[in-house]
Amino acid sequence: MPRPSVRVSAAAKSIGEQFVAWRKLQGLTALQVSERAGISRTTLRRVETGDTGVGVQALLSVARALGVLDALVKATDPYETDLGRARADETLPKRVRQ
Repeated sequence: MPRPSVRVSAAAKSIGEQFVAWRKLQGLTALQVSERAGISRTTLRRVETGDTGVGVQALLSVARALGVLDALVKATDPYETDLGRARADETLPKRVRQ
């Protein structure tokens, strides 16, 4: 696997730190979050330390366990941005034939 870029590594570290903050704000232990996410404590540690080799399923499971999955999904929705809404009319078909 190629080494991740500096920006990707920094983003993974930031997300991991934010997950730790969410966990602590909710008064949850690492064990509780790992059990709720259905992952091992070791995998949770990898997510929380920003290991870019962790799987998407583990990352999303932790987000769900912390109650931030919907916010994560919404943050990546192009229709939630001014650009996405403006370009949707230009690039998407007006109707779909059935």
